[in-house]
Amino acid sequence: MSEASRGPGDIPIRAVTRGAKLAALPLGMAGRATLGIGKRIGGKPAEKVTAEIQQRTAEQIFKTLGELKGGAMKFGQALSVFEAALPEPVIAPYRATLVKLQEAAPPLPARVVHDVLRTNLGPDWQDLFTEFDAKAVAAASVGQVHRATWSDGRDVAVKIQYPGAGEALLGDLNQISRLARLFGSMVPGLDIKALMVELKERVAEELDYALEADSQRAFAAAFADDPDFCVPQVVHQAGNVLVTEWIDGTPLSKVIAEGDQETRNRAGVLYHRFHLASPTRAGKLHADPHPGNFRMLPDGRLGVLDFGAVNHLPEGVPPVIGVLLQQALRGEAKAVVDGLRAEGFLKPSIDLDPDRALAYLLPFLEPVTVPEFQFSRAWLRAQGQRIGDPRSPNYSTGLQFNLPPRYLLLHRVWLGSIGVLCQLEAAGPWREELAAWLPGADGLTDIPYRTPEEIVGE
Repeated sequence: MSEASRGPGDIPIRAVTRGAKLAALPLGMAGRATLGIGKRIGGKPAEKVTAEIQQRTAEQIFKTLGELKGGAMKFGQALSVFEAALPEPVIAPYRATLVKLQEAAPPLPARVVHDVLRTNLGPDWQDLFTEFDAKAVAAASVGQVHRATWSDGRDVAVKIQYPGAGEALLGDLNQISRLARLFGSMVPGLDIKALMVELKERVAEELDYALEADSQRAFAAAFADDPDFCVPQVVHQAGNVLVTEWIDGTPLSKVIAEGDQETRNRAGVLYHRFHLASPTRAGKLHADPHPGNFRMLPDGRLGVLDFGAVNHLPEGVPPVIGVLLQQALRGEAKAVVDGLRAEGFLKPSIDLDPDRALAYLLPFLEPVTVPEFQFSRAWLRAQGQRIGDPRSPNYSTGLQFNLPPRYLLLHRVWLGSIGVLCQLEAAGPWREELAAWLPGADGLTDIPYRTPEEIVGE
């Protein structure tokens, strides 16, 4: 590869080069499958051949998406959130690789890190720190994080943006549409296309570190001295560098992999509550739900990081969502359909039977039909199979629903959050949490607990 085709941080920046790398992913998978057939014909056990293919494919996905960073890596992070919906035989070899994208990726060389700091903080940038570790501790889609000590003695996290990331990001998202179709076929019912549209619309905001600093200040003020949550204070921001206070804790991905049930439950409840409460308390929704952005702190609080993707909701979550939820649990099918139509979830031209619509929606609400519910990968896979089988009436019902643009980020966060709760296998009183924090849902506690089957069959 020529030097002209690479950025200063060794990130390929030409659209043709990046597109070729992304296009190679499905081609590589197909090639390995063909090779596997040959090995099986040659007498090698089918299980061993399949395991080898899946392992190599996972490694290629991580290596390619991590090297490209930008939109490619963001897609990989989004995919890792939804892995709980994939069939176990398919996802098992991929899980560890996908989780890597939540926490880490190939880092930038030290010389590039120093160039970025010099460009954004000035030639005397080293005077701002008493210590600076040139080795990155975490990498994300458009930036990586270094640990340092600020001049006043505070431990800080220094986030720097990859050189060339902005130019590469939008082009990546168009190329990734090919991969979206590939993985969309593996996750029936998941609106990958809507996810891509959302990413395109928000990518410019995620590149603006001044806007991210403003959002983080708003969250930090709203949750200051909170007994359950910790949002690090912003220390400094200039250009493509953002300095915030450092917090120590256990990444949520590690809680998912190794945490005991008590820790999983507390992490799940706090994670869910933070997303419910922040629109009312901060007027904003943290819109990047993947586990790499959350930490369980030693004192039991949930630490929240990375406020680049934020849904601005100065009026909070629309109360109509809480009202629709109550109507569904009361079995008021016609009121639910009328409300969905008024909000744009059903186009005027769509004629959908209310009972059929309620029968489709209620199983998704199973976590709030009992006093306590435990999320699981098996439950999420069952939901995917229920709506994703073309032979099922639910499949055609699902095709009738629309996703209004103003609910795009909310949809992403709710769907992503369910994926993470299923990864955590968290148990909790989810109806009580919704009644306490979701606008319009305060009457939920007055509704008797009934299963979806009991509600539909009344």
